[in-house]
Amino acid sequence: MTGAAIRVSEIFGPTIQGEGVLIGQPTVFVRTGGCDYRCSWCDTLHAVDSEYRDQWQPRSVGEIWEEVRRLSGGVPLTVSLSGGNPAIQPLGPLIDCGHGDGYRFALETQGSVARDWFSDLDVLVLSPKPPSSGMETDFAKLDECLAMAAGRPMTVLKIVVFDDGDYAYARDVARRYPALPVYLQPGNHTPPPPQDDSAKVDIDGVMNRMLWLVDKVTGDKWFDARVLPQLHVLLWGNRRGV
Repeated sequence: MTGAAIRVSEIFGPTIQGEGVLIGQPTVFVRTGGCDYRCSWCDTLHAVDSEYRDQWQPRSVGEIWEEVRRLSGGVPLTVSLSGGNPAIQPLGPLIDCGHGDGYRFALETQGSVARDWFSDLDVLVLSPKPPSSGMETDFAKLDECLAMAAGRPMTVLKIVVFDDGDYAYARDVARRYPALPVYLQPGNHTPPPPQDDSAKVDIDGVMNRMLWLVDKVTGDKWFDARVLPQLHVLLWGNRRGV
């Protein structure tokens, strides 16, 4: 269990994956600290903003894996590597370690940093950020991420949609990568402040955006897209650790 220390914001579970291709699947989350993006509507600022860097613990592969096994009772399941942007962390040795015990690994990243260990994942979720985020997609980097995956993990696109501009962006990305399944997710316009995970979510607003997005997709006959909510937000609001 060698390798460089990994900055960890939190480890929690087992719970269910709340979004995307693995929605509803029992999961332990390893959330890393640090990100090369700063999205305007980020809902995990505690793992992104350097103001909270003192809460990100550098942990060895052995320490992380001991905690994952404790939480799962030693029964293999899916481990979700999230952030921040988990791709900036040295996660290859952790994936190797977990595979040795029969666990599976899913990683979600905006596709701005490519790693050779992407090909060792079981699921790679590429989530390029739409215009409402305030970030700009570097498609050369996204292409590099796909090249690093080398077609080995299940690879999908997941795009958050807040408005018509985001929807048009999602259509453009889907046309650019026609071989990748596309998951669309209505955005949560009431994300929690980092210090208060009890902040109220405007569930009605989120569901209205969900209905709008369903109407857009069906009206445009975009039948390859899959529209899914953030299930964890509907169940637990902004609460962390679930």
